[in-house]
Amino acid sequence: MKIRLLAVLSFLFFSCCKVKKAPLQEKNFASTEFNVLSEQLLEHIKNETPTTEITDKLAAASFEDLQRSLVTDAQKYAFWVNIYNAYIQLILKEHPEYYDDRGAFFSKEQITIAGHTVAFETIEHGILRKSQWGIGLGYVRKWFPGKFERKLRVNKRDYRIHFALNCGAKDCPPVAIYTPQKVEEQFKKGTARFLEKSTTYSDGTAKVTSLFSWFRGDFGGKSGTKEILEQHQLIPADADVDVEYSNYDWTLDLDNFISL
Repeated sequence: MKIRLLAVLSFLFFSCCKVKKAPLQEKNFASTEFNVLSEQLLEHIKNETPTTEITDKLAAASFEDLQRSLVTDAQKYAFWVNIYNAYIQLILKEHPEYYDDRGAFFSKEQITIAGHTVAFETIEHGILRKSQWGIGLGYVRKWFPGKFERKLRVNKRDYRIHFALNCGAKDCPPVAIYTPQKVEEQFKKGTARFLEKSTTYSDGTAKVTSLFSWFRGDFGGKSGTKEILEQHQLIPADADVDVEYSNYDWTLDLDNFISL
């Protein structure tokens, strides 16, 4: 009897003292709101109109809302490419001297999204390249990526982001404004445009952008690079082609906008 009474009292005690988690606040974010904000941010930069209201909204948003809004890879790719390209413009216009040490610039945590301050390399290698190690050439994944990266990264890697991300240099791809509805078509057009501009072929040798070297695993190595060049009719099909990498022009070059 005493044992039964003690069991009942213990149950009542722990039931009363149990701490409940507060329910997540619903802010009723539309599924496309964050994408729209990223598009608006680039539009304001392009038109040289104030951006503070938009960047404040992006910074103050909750992580949960951001995660709920960016569900598909199309949404994630469009949002994060826009964010990356927008903050390159915003930060380097105000502080062009940061480009003197590019390694420190890209690794510095300086972009605040949903209460988290992240680096350009986190967006590029962590989110858009699905937790690749930055200097792993596309062959080595990170062992222990953080929660922000794990929850928001894309599900499938797409090498075409390398022809969409603008790092601020003269040889970088130009800046387009990506939308989830058109991102597939935009990636296709942007890739074709960039490769045509950056590739030359003569006497059995294709000279290509250094991006193919720095991220060779993303492209499937040299054989994958050749397949991509063949697909875009930049080298003869089934030909014995040597691939050489061009020197990258790191001269700072901002306001390089196009429409896709």
